[in-house]
Amino acid sequence: MYVDSESVLRWLHILALVYWLGGEWGVFQTSYNIANPRLSLDERRRHMETAYRIDILARTGIILLLPLGLHMGYNLGAQPWGGAFLVGVWIAAAAWLTLTWSAFRYRETALGMRLTRADEFVRYIVIPALAATAIASLLTGAPFTQHWYAAKVLIYAGLLVIGLGLRFIMRHWTTIFREMAVAGPTPALETRLARELAVGRRLAYVYWVGIAGVAFLGATKPF
Repeated sequence: MYVDSESVLRWLHILALVYWLGGEWGVFQTSYNIANPRLSLDERRRHMETAYRIDILARTGIILLLPLGLHMGYNLGAQPWGGAFLVGVWIAAAAWLTLTWSAFRYRETALGMRLTRADEFVRYIVIPALAATAIASLLTGAPFTQHWYAAKVLIYAGLLVIGLGLRFIMRHWTTIFREMAVAGPTPALETRLARELAVGRRLAYVYWVGIAGVAFLGATKPF
């Protein structure tokens, strides 16, 4: 039996998308209990812990899609950079994953907050670089030579923006629950938590549509 490398990349790409989409759905459902004032604070914190444990798989999928997508794009002739560039991308993605998992591991500490902000900062570099390259490619046909691929990268960059907003919301959860541990679940804190989660849920609907769009473009390559 022989399994070619392109099939392995495609398999990993599918897994990353599944973990991304499924993880976001799991966090969405868990958020209802996090914002439920009828539950005890300890029980709500347990639901928040569950949400973080689900979300780390979604974050892993998001990051892995970048090197997988660029690697497969090179193999398909949709983007021109291979060799050392792809090696560098995989190394950078591994470093980014290490940062993300470290932030998850130490999420209840001051170190975890700093690592989370560093993880967010990486997105400030990746998002504009991907978006600018994708837009230029849609307008000029280069460096991405296939429009479906450029559109896919542009949507992915937009989804990273939404994901960044959701990361802010989850970081605020930790802050709000720390305040609740000291002052109790006051009406003001409950209102803040409910407002954060309401915004997050609206973003999640756009997120799911965008993820489905990325998958559709990759599967059908319509233009």
